[in-house]
Amino acid sequence: MKTLNEVINNKTGGLHYGNRILLPFEAEILKAVIENEIITDFSSTDKGACYKIHDGITEIYFHDYKILSEVVSEFEKIKLVVVEKGKDIFDFVNHRKIALQIEEKHKLIISELNEDTLFIE
Repeated sequence: MKTLNEVINNKTGGLHYGNRILLPFEAEILKAVIENEIITDFSSTDKGACYKIHDGITEIYFHDYKILSEVVSEFEKIKLVVVEKGKDIFDFVNHRKIALQIEEKHKLIISELNEDTLFIE
């Protein structure tokens, strides 16, 4: 299983298929920002978004979007606040802000957002 630090340092990408994203690490997702929408409720299976943690990966479904690559342009990113599985979710030091950039051929670039990056709170 890869850690988020390993993924970012080694520039390991994720995958996207339709409205589905696969991240190569295990994490709890606290918030997602896509277009102008802020998602903090991941309990629905037909609205907003939901996610599942599997062995070594995190799988996210954005229900309000049929094909993410048609909605998220090359100049936009999906932003997430995540906490790696096994870390204390109540310790804000463990809250990591990352960006997902949709690329061609189902590739997804994962990067960490710095403090200066605008992130809708």
